[in-house]
Amino acid sequence: MPALQLIPAQRSELRSRAHGLNPVVMIGAEGLTPAVLAEIDRSLAAHDLIKIRVFGDEREARIAIYEAICEALDAAPIQHIGKLLVVWRPGPARLKENQPGELPRQAQRKGSAPRTVTVRKPSAAPNRRPTRKQVTVLGNERVTAGGNVKRARQRPASQKKKALG
Repeated sequence: MPALQLIPAQRSELRSRAHGLNPVVMIGAEGLTPAVLAEIDRSLAAHDLIKIRVFGDEREARIAIYEAICEALDAAPIQHIGKLLVVWRPGPARLKENQPGELPRQAQRKGSAPRTVTVRKPSAAPNRRPTRKQVTVLGNERVTAGGNVKRARQRPASQKKKALG
């Protein structure tokens, strides 16, 4: 049995959200390996609601894979149509490799500024290499598509809020 149980109204709302999604994980002939399970866990951590495509003709095998995914990752089964499985899980990843002690250096940093960005600009001559330049970007700055550093603009307040205040 799956770890998460949903009421039909929640399941219906999640099914409608999943309608426009493309499969993010595909399970091939090897079946449900630990690497595939880890990828499903990362996808659930990033998106909460994902579609999985299972290549195989055995319906019972697909159902077993579906139940195994939901049990191993504490996820809720949303929909199973043919070779597509829809799975939902709120919250962060639960595998050991994704625990807080194992996060990359950028994710462990507290704040996002200042940071160093590599800007690559194409040269005017087609046979020359593009130029690369290291730029330090502060918290109130951004790098444009052309590679220039600009200060971020403040969002304009709406007319209604100006009238109230």
